[in-house]
Amino acid sequence: MTGIRKAGPEDLDAVRDVIDAAFAGYVPLIGRRPAPMEADHEAAIARGEVVVSGDPVIGVAVGRPDGDAWMIETVAVAPEAAGRGIGRALVEWCEAEARRRGFGMMVLYTNAKMAANLAVWPRLGYVEVARRVEDGFDRVFYEKRLE
Repeated sequence: MTGIRKAGPEDLDAVRDVIDAAFAGYVPLIGRRPAPMEADHEAAIARGEVVVSGDPVIGVAVGRPDGDAWMIETVAVAPEAAGRGIGRALVEWCEAEARRRGFGMMVLYTNAKMAANLAVWPRLGYVEVARRVEDGFDRVFYEKRLE
């Protein structure tokens, strides 16, 4: 998990660029920009919720407390860096941070039309717990108990 660090204000453009590039292919499938593309990344960075990987930045994760669980809001890897384990390392970093802060549960959601994500999360130990429409998005919710 080396090379992962908290994002600072100087990373804002790179964070936006990586997220936009990673999610651009889903716009035609969903019919609109996915939620991570519309999020307030500047505020999330200011709150300390964003970590980045690489120099230049090629991976981004956004995570935060959500009740008694740790929520992974976003994991994004620049398309040219996909398949190199960066996303997995970011998820592992989020899980370690959750453990460090005393959380025993990870939660997240993804869009039902993001087939690649639907395949990845179970391989990382996440269990589907619900499906519902929120904010106009067809979402699939996952949980993972931390050990």
